[in-house]
Amino acid sequence: MEAYLYEKMEDQKVRCHLCSHRCAIRPGKRGICNVRENRDGVLHTLVYEKLIARHVDPIEKKPLFHMMPGSLSYSVATVGCNFRCRFCQNADIAQMPSDYGNIMGKTVTPEAVVADALKENCRSIAYTYTEPTVYFEFAFETAKRAHEKGLKNVFVSNGYMTPEALKMIRPYLDGANIDLKAFTDEFYRKQCGARLEPVKATLKGMRAAGIFIEVTTLIIPGLNDDPEELTQLAGFIASELGTETPWHISRFHPTYKMTDRPVTPLETLMAASEIGKAAGLKYVYMGNVPGQGGENTICHQCGETVIERLGFQVRANRLKDGRCPDCGAEIHGIGL
Repeated sequence: MEAYLYEKMEDQKVRCHLCSHRCAIRPGKRGICNVRENRDGVLHTLVYEKLIARHVDPIEKKPLFHMMPGSLSYSVATVGCNFRCRFCQNADIAQMPSDYGNIMGKTVTPEAVVADALKENCRSIAYTYTEPTVYFEFAFETAKRAHEKGLKNVFVSNGYMTPEALKMIRPYLDGANIDLKAFTDEFYRKQCGARLEPVKATLKGMRAAGIFIEVTTLIIPGLNDDPEELTQLAGFIASELGTETPWHISRFHPTYKMTDRPVTPLETLMAASEIGKAAGLKYVYMGNVPGQGGENTICHQCGETVIERLGFQVRANRLKDGRCPDCGAEIHGIGL
């Protein structure tokens, strides 16, 4: 299928305008994502209707804690990613085209995804597991049909899409969890093969467009756990995205090409949580440490627990019309 968002150049070169790499691609070559190929001066997506994964998940698994809590989200992905994170949690599918040159998946149409989501009593479709930007055409066509049937759409993304891509998907994108992986350009360049500024721009663009955002930061010992850096990161969320933006601080486990780092100490996560609260963030969560209470939603006004979770399971939701039953404070989100 011919790709969206690219321009033709001289000598049959094309420039892709889907993500912030803006790859210039020669005939017969692919972009950094390895799933968009120049065929005689026409850019093609190699993953349209080619799903590597589709599951019914609790929306909390995205993680999205402030969007229809306790509901199901029909989750889909193709292979491929425009980042090269050394700590990739889903490298077997995200990095498959880059590491092995393979593009695998079962043929599934957008209509079939929407029909399945409705059949499974899902309230949303999540474009997740890998990077939805690189399968933008499929996400876009599915999202349009999902909205027609009353379903919400959410991206779980690294935030590297261009303003053009964001503008195109905006009418159909209701929410997103964006990885803000660190707050230094050095980390992004060395660990992900990308840059920090485009991610910040996407976050601010989504906020301005009225898309509901939650932010996730995987805390990796010795790489992005410096308290000063975390203070700057939390300050950015509070000042540029709003203090009502949920921040998920997640525990690192050695994986993929980063097996030389230890598991994140619980003390580091707790310290990062305090940094977030000190920055004024109303909702700070700790991920990958179930049973510690870091998954509960706490009222920012009176301090009472309003949603109790264990892992991705909602055990109790005390909210009444999106408000704390004890003090009446508004708990921000969608469908609370």
